[in-house]
Amino acid sequence: MRSEMNYYKFSRDEWATFHAHNFASVSDAELTQLRSLNDMISMDDVKKIYSPLRHLIHIRYRDYQQDEYTLSQFIGIPHHPHPFIIGIAGSVAVGKSTTARLLQLLLSRAYPDRSVQMITTDGFLYSNAELERRGILDRKGFPESYNMDLLIHFLNNVKNNSGVIRAPKYSHQIYDIVPDEEEVLDHPDILIVEGINVLQLPSKQPIYISDYFDFSIYVDADPALIEQWYLERFGMLLDTAFTDPTNYYYQYAIGDRNEAFQMAKDVWRDVNLKNLNEFILPTKNRADVILHKTHDHLIDEVALRKFN
Repeated sequence: MRSEMNYYKFSRDEWATFHAHNFASVSDAELTQLRSLNDMISMDDVKKIYSPLRHLIHIRYRDYQQDEYTLSQFIGIPHHPHPFIIGIAGSVAVGKSTTARLLQLLLSRAYPDRSVQMITTDGFLYSNAELERRGILDRKGFPESYNMDLLIHFLNNVKNNSGVIRAPKYSHQIYDIVPDEEEVLDHPDILIVEGINVLQLPSKQPIYISDYFDFSIYVDADPALIEQWYLERFGMLLDTAFTDPTNYYYQYAIGDRNEAFQMAKDVWRDVNLKNLNEFILPTKNRADVILHKTHDHLIDEVALRKFN
């Protein structure tokens, strides 16, 4: 273990010593199903990384429930539990979605009598038409491309247990908000919120997304590796899109492949890398846990925040 600034840092093997048993509740088939395109995850990852992480969340969730009960006793009101919200941040193509889905599965197994739901902040992007109207379509994913007021309102309703709550639905196939479709949350006990922007502090906002979080995770990797994963994923998307004219990537799949990859490299450099350096990476040290990835998406180090 190393101690740096506000974090304890553990190697993969050191982290694995923290409650790494009872990991066999996930099958290889389930891992394959929940893994994002071009991501890699193994049963060894479940055992050494995610089982201890699940146990840490269990401790935080238990303490959160006790704190809620104590507060209700102090102010003399009936105890009405509120959802425990977990935020997962990191760059495009770093593997946030895989982490979110795996944690949802593990927590669902740990709490079979609780509702563990997940949502991505992609649904709170403005539609492509609205981004074009505002002249910021080329800044999609940057802070100003999100309807932050709607996202804050949504999280406020979730945290206050306001019943069935609906949110816009985003499709990576059409690269846009899906018209007339919604994500529905029905009284979650635990909610996982995944997105590149969940730890950001937008200017001129009286309240931030992370104010609603009870636990947060940042998935980290060297930008050069993330670019490699991004381009590999782009190639895999081209391989599957050429038969579907409605797919956003169809136009690139049927065209010149070298030109398509040059376009993807330009997007990475001018949009994703810029967004990472200016707005995403600076939020890393706000997370409770940082999962650092190296080659082949292997998590080689876990950083645990010292102070809440």
